[in-house]
Amino acid sequence: MAPSYVYMYNCHEEEAQLCQLELRSLFGMESGGVGEYSLNHQGPNLGTHCVVSSIGMDPSRSPFIKQRLAVSFEGNTVQAIASAVNAIELQGATFKVVFAALDKSIPYNEQRQIEREVGARIRGKAEMRSPDRLFGITCLDGRWLFGECMTNEAIWLKHNTKPQQYSTALSTRMARAVANIAVPFPEGITAIDPCCGIGTVLIEALSMGIHMIGTDINPLAVRGARMNLAHFGFPDVVALQDMRMLTGSYDAAVLDLPYNLCSVLSPSDQLSMLESLRGLTAKAVIVTTETIDALVIQAGFTISDRCVVRKGSFSRQVLVCY
Repeated sequence: MAPSYVYMYNCHEEEAQLCQLELRSLFGMESGGVGEYSLNHQGPNLGTHCVVSSIGMDPSRSPFIKQRLAVSFEGNTVQAIASAVNAIELQGATFKVVFAALDKSIPYNEQRQIEREVGARIRGKAEMRSPDRLFGITCLDGRWLFGECMTNEAIWLKHNTKPQQYSTALSTRMARAVANIAVPFPEGITAIDPCCGIGTVLIEALSMGIHMIGTDINPLAVRGARMNLAHFGFPDVVALQDMRMLTGSYDAAVLDLPYNLCSVLSPSDQLSMLESLRGLTAKAVIVTTETIDALVIQAGFTISDRCVVRKGSFSRQVLVCY
């Protein structure tokens, strides 16, 4: 097995399509495609979904990834792993070994025993509460894998409490996933959210190092976005502007089309916004509560991937367009 990363993820049923669309984007997979393992790879005993990839990414990027295991040793048995870990050089650092539970057939007590057995063979001081280095061990398709383990810090949860809220704004989880779908690889990329509202997508994007600016036609929304950005220590990247008057060129864009009772858009209004968007970017992630495929195509886009996100009887469509 080549050096790789195992990402363990799970999601609520209503967000399953969004989760898989985000993972396809982050790991460079085509729609419906697979990496080394399918996005749904579970096997007969796996209780958690996983993706195996050569791409190394902070698990905190995604609201769905729970842990990342950077595989450094593998073997047919736990004993093989225990023998291999003796080679680890900690250079005075403390450590902890955790069982990254993919295989639900392994009882809890046995998982703890595996942790102890492997940990006992690492030369160094174990620290259960605040270790300098965290290691993980798991079993996938009958092979035991061991390596450095990273856990998701759930940064988006900290963004739930904002000075300014809006009832129809995206959840921070969905906003983070949408930002990732738009810009999976941030280096050197410029992006725009031309209907940014109170800045929910902007905050998630900026927190992940994505260079994104925002505009909105509503002065109250712009004021709210500025307050929210300042609250979390982000710069003011918002301008009061009708997106149909925007110029410039961006690598990616996120457009959450307005849909509340005060923002009812006619098909002609939607088309003019989509045509303006087409003039700004080569890639757009469009969030809509209506089926607007014909308008998207008329504006000059091709829909390359999509998903539906449901919350009770309410649903949003996420369209990836080029």
